[in-house]
Amino acid sequence: MSAPPADSAILLGLFEAALKAALPDGKFEGRLPSRPKGRTIVLGAGKASARMAAAFEEAWCRDGGSCEGLVVTRYGHGAPTRFVAVIEAAHPVPDQAGVDAARRILTLAQSATADDLVICLISGGASALLALPADGITLEDKRAINRALLRSGAPIGEMNAVRKSLSAIKGGRLAAAAFPAKLVTYLISDVPGDDPASIGSGPTIPDPSDPDAALAILRRYDIPVPDHVAASIRANTHSAVGGGGVVHMIATPKMSLDAAAARAREWGIAPMILGDAIEGEAREVARVLAGIARSVAAHGAPLAPPCVLLSGGETTVTVRGTGRGGRNAELLLALALAIGRDNRISALACDTDGIDGSETNAGAWFDAALFDDAVRHRIDLAAHLENNDAYSAFDALNRLVVTGPTLTNVNDFRCILIRS
Repeated sequence: MSAPPADSAILLGLFEAALKAALPDGKFEGRLPSRPKGRTIVLGAGKASARMAAAFEEAWCRDGGSCEGLVVTRYGHGAPTRFVAVIEAAHPVPDQAGVDAARRILTLAQSATADDLVICLISGGASALLALPADGITLEDKRAINRALLRSGAPIGEMNAVRKSLSAIKGGRLAAAAFPAKLVTYLISDVPGDDPASIGSGPTIPDPSDPDAALAILRRYDIPVPDHVAASIRANTHSAVGGGGVVHMIATPKMSLDAAAARAREWGIAPMILGDAIEGEAREVARVLAGIARSVAAHGAPLAPPCVLLSGGETTVTVRGTGRGGRNAELLLALALAIGRDNRISALACDTDGIDGSETNAGAWFDAALFDDAVRHRIDLAAHLENNDAYSAFDALNRLVVTGPTLTNVNDFRCILIRS
């Protein structure tokens, strides 16, 4: 057993272990279908889709196999591929490049015959990247509703339900287009609970339309819906189509948390996984996590230090200020303020795709020196939190975590280290 490094190195090392477990490399072996008589068409979308396409090619074409196709990923998240074209588009608010890519993907699916095999590679971010509006809805309609949803504090499940209602390709519609070809979908989950129908809004997962539910979500968050958009949502109905083919889950939040737990044990640090599907307002979740951490530090319960509390899921932020950043930085700053000056506790919160909200950092970390550093730099931590601007505080205090695009996405990763 190796000696544990310094606190910041432990936090970053656990995050590194989580990211490695979330990559698609080597995950297709043992999960490949039989070769078709006709073409193998690879389609996909999401922040990990290019890396998934490269990993699939490596497994599928190793013994002379061939494939063709197209995937769309976020700008800056591409990966080199030999046979599958990669297009980059905007996320989280869609752009015309995403519309054009989605249209090409739908056309490729429609070209498949009963002799063909369609491989679909879906990861988080596919909802925004597969931006093909339903009849009667414009790209600007989708963009406006998407922006409002991102600021509303709506959980990812509700956001994706609305996105399906606005789409000509999601909610099982891509699977319908690929019929009668054999369909196999590989998923990297970024949603609490790993529901295949929610990952990327389930383009290949049959899901009957519920326009009333989608409109009710928009009303709940006071998001204006033009009459023509409401009419299109009501008209954009379809029943569940077929069985959706075979589905493989190749990376999940729980797999990443398990990998981080294993790394902690190597350092003699006891891990506890609090959950992989934690949702809620970031500040409220932070208060609960702070309470558990304080109990561990004071009483050795629910486990004794040295230990690390691990959790995943997706929190939300109802944006009321004018600040910058994302839900992980917001949660972490709220956590630091709730814990206070306890030199036994440090923590990290990051998005596994490498981008936390509106900036280019994955998240941030803190230790007890945060407060002294804030005083020295005249940073009012509470004011930054109130303004939804945790990013600027952590940036000024040199505590951002910057990875660049990780080419995967299993949502949020949080670890709280408690020393004895």
